[in-house]
Amino acid sequence: MRIDIWSDLSCPWCYVGKARFAKAVERFAHGEEVEVRHRSFELDPGRGTEVVEPVVAMLTGKYGMSERQAREGEERLKELAAAEGLEYRVEGRDHGGTFDIHRVLHLAADRGLAERAWQAFYVANFAEEASLFSRDRIVAVAVGAGLDRGEVVGVLDDPVAYRDAVRADEAEAASLGATGVPFFVIDGRYGVSGAQPSEVFVQALEKAWDEREKGFPVLGGADGEGACGMDGRGAPSGR
Repeated sequence: MRIDIWSDLSCPWCYVGKARFAKAVERFAHGEEVEVRHRSFELDPGRGTEVVEPVVAMLTGKYGMSERQAREGEERLKELAAAEGLEYRVEGRDHGGTFDIHRVLHLAADRGLAERAWQAFYVANFAEEASLFSRDRIVAVAVGAGLDRGEVVGVLDDPVAYRDAVRADEAEAASLGATGVPFFVIDGRYGVSGAQPSEVFVQALEKAWDEREKGFPVLGGADGEGACGMDGRGAPSGR
């Protein structure tokens, strides 16, 4: 059973949702037959990796929050992350464009290191002190996940390397009606939107396993809490 997961490294709900989904797979009776494929989705398309600002400033500017709301939302996400065994740094985090990181993640997929690389970049962005959004930092995180430094630098130096792969992922997400992430497609049969509780993922896995010839319902929705939306719905800090 293949699971496609559309995510963005700048999305805290994707970070939490990945952990919740992993717990669901552990509980799923056929978990050993689950194959995960990570897919690219930019919440802030067009922003260059070098265009960096503090997360709180981004939240107030893009989503219309007050600074107090932004900080309270971040604190709440820290609590939700902790409930999943994840570290989440509230103060001092940056926000930047993720297109180049997605290109490197496609390299990682080609090298059989997608899972390790996605997790390494999530941890670097949400749990570690150094900003993720610099070329040197991207290279360091990728190499730490097992990628060859020369290959990573080669991708970053070539603006067309894996460009089409990222765009193809995003086009497919749009064709499925995904306006926010995380967005999960289970065996091509069930869509699950948002960082749903593990129980919801277990139910979806079981349904997809048992009902392989039915339609394509979507459980949850990007309009509510648990997803990051490009247009401000389901804002990253779960206001």
